[in-house]
Amino acid sequence: MLLTQIPAHYQKRREKLMQRHPGAVFILPSAPELIRNGDVHHPFRQDSSFYYLSGFDEPGSFLILGSENSAPSRKSKMTLFVQPKDPEKEMWEGERYGREGALSVFGADEAFVNSELEARLPDLLKGAERIFYRLGHSEEMDRRILAILEVVRRRLGRSGRGLIPIEDPQVAIGEMRLYKEPEELDLLRKACQITAHAHRTAMQELRPGMNESEIEALVDYQFRKNGCQRLGYGSIVAGGKNAACLHYRSNNETLRSGELLLIDAGGEYGFYTSDITRTFPIGKTFSKAQSQAYELVLSVQKAGIAMTKPGAKLPEIHKTTCELLVDGLLSLGLLKGNRVELLKTSAFRRFYPHNTSHWLGLDVHDAGLYTQEGEPRKLEPGMTFTIEPGFYVQPGDREAPEAFRNIGIRIEDDILVTTNGCENLTHEAPKEISEIETLRSKAF
Repeated sequence: MLLTQIPAHYQKRREKLMQRHPGAVFILPSAPELIRNGDVHHPFRQDSSFYYLSGFDEPGSFLILGSENSAPSRKSKMTLFVQPKDPEKEMWEGERYGREGALSVFGADEAFVNSELEARLPDLLKGAERIFYRLGHSEEMDRRILAILEVVRRRLGRSGRGLIPIEDPQVAIGEMRLYKEPEELDLLRKACQITAHAHRTAMQELRPGMNESEIEALVDYQFRKNGCQRLGYGSIVAGGKNAACLHYRSNNETLRSGELLLIDAGGEYGFYTSDITRTFPIGKTFSKAQSQAYELVLSVQKAGIAMTKPGAKLPEIHKTTCELLVDGLLSLGLLKGNRVELLKTSAFRRFYPHNTSHWLGLDVHDAGLYTQEGEPRKLEPGMTFTIEPGFYVQPGDREAPEAFRNIGIRIEDDILVTTNGCENLTHEAPKEISEIETLRSKAF
């Protein structure tokens, strides 16, 4: 179903971007359509920054942002190049907005069909001091844009000017996307709520003997049933030893009582994705070793969340995570030796090889710089990120106590920095052992 009007916040974002970069022109192609096999495409999902600035969700389109004649004092301008209206193709692929929709629904100042890009874009670049375009989008796209820029260069004649400087827009737009506005947080909270419900449902419905793929389908169904348009990323549903593989994707093995199931899955709602990981017994309860490892990870995660407030830094949270994990690994007999030396040599990476956090938003690993002027940036209100410590003992690790082998545990929540501290957006997903075991006991 086509929209009839989009919210005003898209225009406000464009105005804010152009105020920060006067004299610039942004050239943003839509996401490419990808062939799955034969003449079948993967489902289309718009490029996140393109969508963030326009709300336009059609392939084969271009978003051009600049000023009238690119003069900083002139009015900000949006031009959309879109697929033409085509009744025959629309019969097969669905209705298109066309030029008229780009103007009336999305508020474009000008709109053209996408085949006019080469003819129209040189005029839109007149007076541009800088161009923001991400090289490497695709070889074909790069050739088109660079050919257009060569036309612009030739038009300069003997002015003495060369090719207009090209910059990657990732930082310029990413620094805006890093700070979530209220309308974005509404969507992100909804994604987190739906995702938490899906994880709870999996805890209630899992039975030994089921296949990982059944749980994957159950989680996906809960996402879509409750309003998510798609997955935020490919789900990880890993039972037993598979949970020790960080990016396990097969999701096709039988689940056995006595082992743990790790689910890393997030639904995408209104283009914003949650990212939750929970680990729980396939049977009714945790074993002693599973419980000890789980409580270690949970206590470390809680410490990381407690540290989150304006002025804190992600590396500080990660450092504390590693220190507390080393303490726990020493107490469990998984590490031996001097604590300081174990931290200095990163010996703990045998059991915890990844970082603790990443930005979250339109993308599961969202845009935004992690450093400023060479230093880790301070957290500020409106930033959203994950806290996800883990514990992984590989199947072939014969030095680890036998009771801990084949165990993989990760606990991940989505955290919003507030003015006074933080908000756990995914608190509705159970993670206390008592709550999990209560849900599991009711499942039998």
